Amino acid sequence: MRETPIDAPVIAVDAMGGDEGLAVMLAGVARARRSHPGTRFLLVGDEPAILAGLKKHPNLSQASEVVHAPGVVESSEKPTQAIRRAKTTSMGIAIDLVKQGHAAAAVSAGNTGALMAMAKIALRMLPGIDRPALAALLPTLGDNDVVMLDLGANTECDARNLVQFAVMGAAYARTALDLARPRVALLNIGTEDQKGTDEIREAAATLKDAAADRLPIDFIGFVEGDRLASGEVDVIVCDGFSGNIALKTAEGTARFVADLLKRAFRSSARSKLGFLISRPATQLLRDHLDPNNHNGAIFLGLGGIVVKSHGSANELGVATAIGAAAKMVRDDLTRRIAADLAGVAVAAVPVRGAA
Repeated sequence: MRETPIDAPVIAVDAMGGDEGLAVMLAGVARARRSHPGTRFLLVGDEPAILAGLKKHPNLSQASEVVHAPGVVESSEKPTQAIRRAKTTSMGIAIDLVKQGHAAAAVSAGNTGALMAMAKIALRMLPGIDRPALAALLPTLGDNDVVMLDLGANTECDARNLVQFAVMGAAYARTALDLARPRVALLNIGTEDQKGTDEIREAAATLKDAAADRLPIDFIGFVEGDRLASGEVDVIVCDGFSGNIALKTAEGTARFVADLLKRAFRSSARSKLGFLISRPATQLLRDHLDPNNHNGAIFLGLGGIVVKSHGSANELGVATAIGAAAKMVRDDLTRRIAADLAGVAVAAVPVRGAA
């Protein structure tokens, strides 16, 4: 295997990760192949099972190579346990393929904690970054999606971590959303300066000072949870504990709204007629709220591209995550973020009160 160019990327896929099984993973990869015909794949996992599944996807077979992995990282497995088995699991081998230059990115729907731990050890951190952050694009009522991070990689963060997340999230927004100066805010329980934890207020003070003359962002302060989808902000920064709860709440609300509409339209003959009339609008709403259309979170701050697919993603969701990985490779995201970090010297941005 040779190193992969960014204009014809090779994506390593942990075919054994995910709640829905190998068949859905392969169907998703095949769908991504149709949308991104120049992309090739390294399918990592149980070789006999993958080869059997590929019989249903002849076009994917022509663009893929199977890399055998005898082990699988379980969803309940602790990161420390997974790390010890990295050389024999589909997740660990997929990440190593990126490290070795055989793949430009890795995609997995498996254990988030294990994925982060393995990726951090194998790919290292970019200069000036202490921890990776899990970032994703979420739908809004505005013209663009919103970048939100951290979504679960770090449950506890200090002010310095939050400042670094803001710089990385802004760099990602400039690439993914084509924004010159992204609007950045910290997720908080209020918008007043005195609200929030010491860490959040400290990060806000640092970002406010730095944005004035060092960082290419518009720092607008705090944003509350009810404004996540308003479109008023381009980057929302928080610790992984708060971010993961916010993300899962938003996904659950989207499913609730979709199911409520479905139930309402089935309640009577008149409602069914109303559904037929409004079907194009309701379909648009369902597509906009469907998390599978926004699947694929990236670990920012690593020396390589690793994308986390939602464990319960369907075929469309898997394809969306792979498509996101391919776009990041083609946009040379890691190099751009590294350049942004070097340009603003994030390691030199002081956090007030830090030793």
